[in-house]
Amino acid sequence: MKILNIKEEAHKLIDKLPENFISDDLMYQIYVRQPVEAKLMDSKASNVISVQEVRKVFDKTKTFKINFCIKNLF
Repeated sequence: MKILNIKEEAHKLIDKLPENFISDDLMYQIYVRQPVEAKLMDSKASNVISVQEVRKVFDKTKTFKINFCIKNLF
């Protein structure tokens, strides 16, 4: 896959937009496209974690928040 420079990427993105696009359309494409493409690249590179690992992290965070709130109540 060829990596394009930022200027080429911007030109390609603008070329895909309709003739009557507004700046909001362009900004939306930039801010939506960038994180989605980054995550797709992570996925292709197997740079991901399992659902079980995510649940472990959120369970620990949730437990910490509950304990923190309880301690601050009394």
